Amino acid sequence: MTGSDVLQLHTLLGDYPNTAALKRGAVVSPRMRFDFSAEKLPQNAFKAVVRGEFDVAELAIVTCLQALSHGKPLVLLPAVVMAIPPHPCLAYNTAQGVLRPADLAGRRIGIRAHSVTTVAWVRGILAHDYGVDLDRVQWVAFEDPHVPECVEPPNVTRAPAGKTLLGMLHGGELDAGVVMAADQQDGRLQPVIPEPQAALQRWRERHKVRSLNHVVVLHRDLARAQPWVAEEMLRLLQQSAAQAPDMPGFDSMQFGIEALRPTLDLIIHYAFRQQLIPRRFAVDELFNM
Repeated sequence: MTGSDVLQLHTLLGDYPNTAALKRGAVVSPRMRFDFSAEKLPQNAFKAVVRGEFDVAELAIVTCLQALSHGKPLVLLPAVVMAIPPHPCLAYNTAQGVLRPADLAGRRIGIRAHSVTTVAWVRGILAHDYGVDLDRVQWVAFEDPHVPECVEPPNVTRAPAGKTLLGMLHGGELDAGVVMAADQQDGRLQPVIPEPQAALQRWRERHKVRSLNHVVVLHRDLARAQPWVAEEMLRLLQQSAAQAPDMPGFDSMQFGIEALRPTLDLIIHYAFRQQLIPRRFAVDELFNM
């Protein structure tokens, strides 16, 4: 194959231990090269992914499900590049007293956006494991959905302009918020779910699932015109992940339809129950759109 025959792929992929070897060129393909986006936060480019502006891209799984629901030109690969355990992410301000899942009715919870994958996981866990009526919670969003056809329910409101989730949470304007672990390090914020690591382990064992946030998608036209690209891309991602043996945890090293099936089935269930998608997909559909 000559240099002119090598596919040049416009690619969005975050900087993670499991993607580092691929992005620095330690893992290569004789058949394709990558034009990596300079975007440091992949989620900032997810709207462009949904519009079909990338050949290969990282994408949040709920955004992917919504995109496929509305006919966007994407095909899912069975590869996870980023995963966040959801149970510790819902946090409250300790200065306002202890807050538990049973106390959430009527409370204001800050979220980046209604369709964020971590938020969908948290809501699903609250509803199915703790009996929380999601319709009785006031969700305060700071961003629009990545898929423009996504319709927010009436109990989702937009935060005031100029406000931040952490600022409102620390200032007592929110009762809780879906935040990162790093946001809780100073002790002012604590998880709403008691003993979140133990609860996470029970959830994993009960459902036979692992955490899953960001997956990899191909542009549908590319996948159909060059069907070998999917297998080659999966091979490269696996090789890159294998060069990160000291990566904390292994939730971001998940490959293959059967390995992902229980987790995908659960997030599809959660997303459907939350009316994020209009119908329940069968898992195998996601790889044959």
